Amino acid sequence: MHCPYCRNTETRVLDSRVAEDGTSIRRRRLCSSCERRFSTIEQMQLVVVKRSGVVEPFSRDKVVAGVAKACKGRPVSAAQLARLGQQVEDALRASGVGEVPAQEVGLAILGPLRELDAVAYLRFASVYKQYESVDDFVAEIENLKGVPVLV
Repeated sequence: MHCPYCRNTETRVLDSRVAEDGTSIRRRRLCSSCERRFSTIEQMQLVVVKRSGVVEPFSRDKVVAGVAKACKGRPVSAAQLARLGQQVEDALRASGVGEVPAQEVGLAILGPLRELDAVAYLRFASVYKQYESVDDFVAEIENLKGVPVLV
């Protein structure tokens, strides 16, 4: 940890506190060189493991951008999309796992999106679940209505 004032690497932790939501730790530090105090916030890094095996940091903005495409032309506000992105991130962090498969991110999106807008949910689900026929759409629509499907 570098002191933000003098760039010295020797600092001492004076106090540590867990945030109310339990997802981060705030530390009060003292620089051993200039003796100035500063705070740091530590947060668990959440990474997504793609099907190809590539690992990349989780991006709430990427989730929101993907869902925004499904919501194009729908009565969904930017604030609602931001809230959905936060819900997805919270759900993934609550799992307590640092590496999340891309499949799990998609599943975490489907629930809140279904509650937000049924048409946007169908659009997103059609790509995510890789629908291959009209029957797949019909089955999902019946599922949305709560009617059992006979296939």
